[in-house]
Amino acid sequence: MTEPRVRIDVWSDYNCPWCFLASSSLEKLEGSHPVDVQWHSYELRPKGSPPMSAEYRARIEENKPRLYAMAREQYGLELNQGPFGIDSRPALVGAKFAEAQGVGKAYHHALMYAYWIHAMDIGDRSVLGDLAVSVGLEREAYLAALDDPQYDEQVQLDVDQARQYGLNGVPALVFDNRYLISGAQPYPVLVQATEQVLAELVEEGA
Repeated sequence: MTEPRVRIDVWSDYNCPWCFLASSSLEKLEGSHPVDVQWHSYELRPKGSPPMSAEYRARIEENKPRLYAMAREQYGLELNQGPFGIDSRPALVGAKFAEAQGVGKAYHHALMYAYWIHAMDIGDRSVLGDLAVSVGLEREAYLAALDDPQYDEQVQLDVDQARQYGLNGVPALVFDNRYLISGAQPYPVLVQATEQVLAELVEEGA
């Protein structure tokens, strides 16, 4: 009998710090357990969203030291955030093209680290083009894909599916269509969920 694998569907946005932390835990999980991670798009602030209030922005700034300390202490990451308030839609559209070319995982990693560790502006198409090239994509084909309706539609389908599932925040991790884990949970929590699903799959296959 072949060893079962656990599919993990993850809704996230590139400008979400908790998504970056969850992504780092998932990378570790991919190295230790038989899991297949599938990334889905979610826009924290879609185009046309009402302007962010000064109070809300101040609260984000106020919470930054706690977030950075948590990233350092629990995840071993020194955050260095890119420009605030970027439009993440082009980056998400580009992810669909990268997936179609077989480099979706490398693209996701590159963009997350570019924004959260190297403070790069991933809302800038020239920056996105450079990052696409770094994971093996052809620049002009990638930049053309950012305006291709088929890839934009795939992003919208992810967003709509999140809405249908009642997901109102990210990251949201769905393990084998069985369990939903919300937020940036540390690696041991993901291990526990994975091993629970694996045990259930083995039992069902017995």
